[in-house]
Amino acid sequence: MKINLEHYLSDAHIDANSRNSQRQLSLEISAIAESTDYDLPLNLCLVLDCSGSMKGKPLETVKQAAISIIEKLQPGDCISVIAFNQEATVIVPSQSVTDIAKIKFLIDKLEAEGGTAIDRGMKLGIKEISHRKRNNVSHICLLSDGENEHGDDERCVRFAKLAAEYQITINTLGFGEHWSQDTLEKIADLANGTLSYIEEPEQALIEFEQVFARIQTVGLTNAHLMVELSPGTRLGKLKPITQVAPEAVEIPFKLEGNYFKVRIGDLMTDKARIVLINLYINQLFPGSYQIATVQVSYDNPTMAGENELSPIFSIEINSQEEYHPLLNQQVQQSILLLAKYRQTQIAETKLQEGDKTGAVTMLQNAAKTALQLGDKTSATVLQNSATRLQRGEELSPKERKRTRLASKIGL
Repeated sequence: MKINLEHYLSDAHIDANSRNSQRQLSLEISAIAESTDYDLPLNLCLVLDCSGSMKGKPLETVKQAAISIIEKLQPGDCISVIAFNQEATVIVPSQSVTDIAKIKFLIDKLEAEGGTAIDRGMKLGIKEISHRKRNNVSHICLLSDGENEHGDDERCVRFAKLAAEYQITINTLGFGEHWSQDTLEKIADLANGTLSYIEEPEQALIEFEQVFARIQTVGLTNAHLMVELSPGTRLGKLKPITQVAPEAVEIPFKLEGNYFKVRIGDLMTDKARIVLINLYINQLFPGSYQIATVQVSYDNPTMAGENELSPIFSIEINSQEEYHPLLNQQVQQSILLLAKYRQTQIAETKLQEGDKTGAVTMLQNAAKTALQLGDKTSATVLQNSATRLQRGEELSPKERKRTRLASKIGL
């Protein structure tokens, strides 16, 4: 398995007569399968909400979806299952997939009762999956249908950060209308996973299989992006580093001098992680200059390799006395993805402040941006939310969740 890194500037030229120039650097990072590669073994943990609100059809469909995924696992894969309500219990201890009938039997016995404490399920899930996390792809799939009324959201955040440190990805699945949107999204973002929405019980199987299909495309794990800025190059002041695909995620970072390192998680073979960095460049005399260097570290489970390094890529720009723009259309797409995400964020803030008119305007802008991207599905969701607010109506919990997800969808 090899790493692929493509880098583009929004405009590879700057005006030598300008004191400051702003440019966006787009980094597209993925894994490339080689003919000698084999499918990576999976280390999967299902953390399932079994609170009272899951009683009946919701839990039955989730159990069916979980069993369907387990039936797709191979003998070299590992599985564990955690059930939680206000407490958490190990239903299937971490083990190789050898006795599927027994695992299915244990899952089928799950019953719904009690309240919800997401952090307790997370804690037990991280502990269980950690038993077998070397040289494989370690993912937790966390499903919840309710608010974290018996748990602690701050503990959820701490556990998500801990999972990332342990090279464990957490994918979250919200079930129904009343799950904690902010909490599940934050968990997925911090642990480099994906957020999915199961609106109706019948969708459980589809959403589980989509998450599982994504896990199967992972080729390299535990990737970190390392960037060193040249003198005269600096980051933008406000949220300058964002992943825009496969979904939009703000990336926290710590700048040490002119250097920063951020974790971007697993690298897939079918979809690149696209990171957009906002840069400012001081005035330069005419000529070509290096404005930054980029490198990626990663683990390669197919070769039992850890902390492997990509080549160092030099990011160069040309300063011109007579400035002629050289715009890159791929970066323009990334900028539009970021704009859609930020416009929806602003709309949510305005709605919380009671400014419906401002929220409508920003949602309409986000819908137009989605259309520019050719994303008609997201554009419809965003415009429908704007129209409801414009009529003086309130957005239902379901509509708010659809709107948030439409803003995060990448290429």
